[in-house]
Amino acid sequence: MGSSSGIVCLIVMCMVVSAPHAQAAVTCSSVAISLTPCLDYVQNGGTIPTLCCTGVRSLYRNADTTAKRQTVCNCLKGFAGSTSYPLAAGIPGKCGASIPYKIAPSTDCNKVT
Repeated sequence: MGSSSGIVCLIVMCMVVSAPHAQAAVTCSSVAISLTPCLDYVQNGGTIPTLCCTGVRSLYRNADTTAKRQTVCNCLKGFAGSTSYPLAAGIPGKCGASIPYKIAPSTDCNKVT
């Protein structure tokens, strides 16, 4: 499917994961490494892959400062606003990752602490 490769590129550009070191900067382009396993779920539903949940939990665990959490929020917000995959917003909860904001285009990430 041609749109699948476009979606992968979108994920690479729009979501966040920090590098293995907690001190590393968080950037939107680094997210695909951990969250690409979520792609099939957001496109087709079904069961969330274990590797998807591992990446999601790692993402939130490593967002250990306000600046990192706001960056993660902004990247996820951008992803939510640029796709028509409503299942994406529910992944953190289904993976047991508690986040203090809704993954939605209307979220004010400046209020995330």
